[in-house]
Amino acid sequence: MIYFKLPFDETVYSNDQNANEESVQFHSFDLLRQIGFEGDIINASEKFEQDIITSESLLKDESFFNTETREEYIDSLHQVIAVIKDHKLPKLVYSRRNIFRDFNQIDFKESFKKLCASYPNAFRYIFNDGQNAWMGAFSEILGKFNKTTHEFETMSLAGTLPVSEEWTEKEIEEQKPVTSYIQDTLRNYSGNIEISDTYDHISGNIKHLRTDFKAQINHEDLDSLINDLHPTPAVCGIPKDFCKRSIQELEKFPRELYSGFIKVETDENVMYFVNLRCARLYKDSVHVFVGGGITAQSSPEKEWRETELKSEAILKNLVVF
Repeated sequence: MIYFKLPFDETVYSNDQNANEESVQFHSFDLLRQIGFEGDIINASEKFEQDIITSESLLKDESFFNTETREEYIDSLHQVIAVIKDHKLPKLVYSRRNIFRDFNQIDFKESFKKLCASYPNAFRYIFNDGQNAWMGAFSEILGKFNKTTHEFETMSLAGTLPVSEEWTEKEIEEQKPVTSYIQDTLRNYSGNIEISDTYDHISGNIKHLRTDFKAQINHEDLDSLINDLHPTPAVCGIPKDFCKRSIQELEKFPRELYSGFIKVETDENVMYFVNLRCARLYKDSVHVFVGGGITAQSSPEKEWRETELKSEAILKNLVVF
């Protein structure tokens, strides 16, 4: 079972489960896992209202993971910053899990509705395939390809602050390498690239710095381009290969589907959404995944507060009883 909404579209979609190509695919951060949903995409608004989504259909949490405490996280960030300084890295992304167990049951249908209302500009989804259940909402597009015009769109999205705060040099410098990386990657596939000015991107209670890109590419190059873009510096760091290895060594938990991407294919477009602001759902717990771009100038205390703020994107929308 999967239900989802596209950005700025309040129609609830699903798949008709006919055995043909997978129209929706979830790819893990390391690209070693893929969860697919077969069939054509259909309007499922009526079906969603009639469906019963309960905790009883979920697996029990047998991961034995515990939430990283504030002190543990700050100690870890000191190690991360030391690696950044030693190797003169522009940025490395470090993540953690926030595990929520203090509830009897969650009303997943109402939680998804609340999440959708909170983030109308995001790709929003909830799914349960019997072994994996996830819910999330995020507005970063890894790529969107128009099958008719061959126009490819993507964005550079990095830097995070509460909406009321002013940008500092740290956030501005954090976004620059993401923009440069995407621009350099696109140049390998297109000689016709349009780049917007950088502007504020509002997502609920926080904001990011955003730069948009458009390029003409060949359809046969699409998969290769996506593999070159993922993982972007916004979810990994620079240089990519070194930062991916460092993430595996430094992070306390596997990322699973967090910071991977979601592919959605329709008759007109192929869309790729970055899977941030997401949670894995269990019968007796919810694992919220959060992270942040760390630079040599990062404050561990401030980064902790930022991840707590990001956790609220999911936690504040859970309807519990």
